[in-house]
Amino acid sequence: MAEKKIKKWEPESFELEMNTVWSFPKRGDWATHDAKWRGNWSPYIPRNLLLRYSQKGDLVLDQFAGGGTTLVEAKLLNRNIIGVDVNPVALERCEEKTDFEWENAGKVYIYKGDARNLDFISDESIDFICTHPPYANIIEYSEDIEEDLSHFKVPQFLEEMKSVAEESYRALKKDKFCAILMGDTRQKGHVVPMSFEVMKIFEAQGFKLKEIIIKEQHNCKATGYWKTNSVKYNFLLLAHEYLFVFRK
Repeated sequence: MAEKKIKKWEPESFELEMNTVWSFPKRGDWATHDAKWRGNWSPYIPRNLLLRYSQKGDLVLDQFAGGGTTLVEAKLLNRNIIGVDVNPVALERCEEKTDFEWENAGKVYIYKGDARNLDFISDESIDFICTHPPYANIIEYSEDIEEDLSHFKVPQFLEEMKSVAEESYRALKKDKFCAILMGDTRQKGHVVPMSFEVMKIFEAQGFKLKEIIIKEQHNCKATGYWKTNSVKYNFLLLAHEYLFVFRK
């Protein structure tokens, strides 16, 4: 069982973020966290969000559960969480990562499902949504899972995110919050502001924008290659993502 290897259960000297620029140079290695799931977010992000926008005993949803980071944090912070993913490899990892004993632990419910159709979740039953979707097809998480949004190019991805926004709005209780981390990409030398497109999609669904947080990126792979090219072709490296917090 996982707890044999666990040396520390919480981040050292943790402080809640107080402004709209977040930067976590150290990824966070407490509990069962690691950086082995490509593109997963630092556990400092869900920890901050869960503490700020949810209460103990609340029911949280992460419909892009991926590497399980949010699930682990919810369990540690005594929130109950539904983790959904289309990818069985992700679900297996989520099971493994949340397989530990912890005093006052929240319950973790793991489902194979599609973020565009959460029909097993009833209307207005969720207290907080805390999720990190793929950024279109920048990183593909599976080879042949048709429903995997990481196979879609930007225009189609944005089209599919409308259903994600709709389902998020339906499942969330009124006056509660929905937090989503999104990044941008570059095509043919120009920035494609995918994050702001997603923000507009959620607003069009009826969500009100509470916060825009700029999250600095660290430890990006292939930095040497990109550094060379950024000088050669004169473009700046994208080193930030946007964390949108919406209210229903």
